Amino acid sequence: MSGMVTWQAEDEVGLEGARVLIGQTGFRALGRVVRTGPNRELTASYRLTVNEDRVVERLSVTAATADRERHLTMNRTEDGYWLLDDGSGSTRSDFGGAVDVDLERSPLFNTLPIRRLNLHREAGEHVIPVLFVSLPSLSVELVDRRYRTVSVSDGTSPAVVNCSSGDFSADLTVDADGIVAHYPGLARRVGAIEPVA
Repeated sequence: MSGMVTWQAEDEVGLEGARVLIGQTGFRALGRVVRTGPNRELTASYRLTVNEDRVVERLSVTAATADRERHLTMNRTEDGYWLLDDGSGSTRSDFGGAVDVDLERSPLFNTLPIRRLNLHREAGEHVIPVLFVSLPSLSVELVDRRYRTVSVSDGTSPAVVNCSSGDFSADLTVDADGIVAHYPGLARRVGAIEPVA
């Protein structure tokens, strides 16, 4: 399945739009996050590839503010290492075995562990390492996240998956494909996924 999906920000003025291609297990997305506000205006574009093992294979992000433009490319090798390149040099690390990435201010990226762990279809609870990419700095930090199924989708009603880390906790509403529809306080999807011909 392929389609266009859009979220409207709840915490400030902004949108995220992405073209997603969803396979049985693989996943690809090409999207953009735009946010405005006092001293917080930014735009960021990303290209994401998740392989057939439901593991992030590659993420490329460009973030821009009025002052500066930054680039980051993250590739995961077959032997489990991450290669990060921001244009000024590269880093190689296993980052604690992390296979998921979260881009700040993007509800789409929480879809990755939810789909990989099938939490929208089967009840479960997992604490996993996640590479968190900050916007607009594109700094990368390893964080622990807990994902726990609150309710499973029955095909007509959405699933709810709790995401927590430290003092933070949010119940994410997720559709039958595992794509986040509502991230309270961050963004809400506008309409259904619009199929691409």
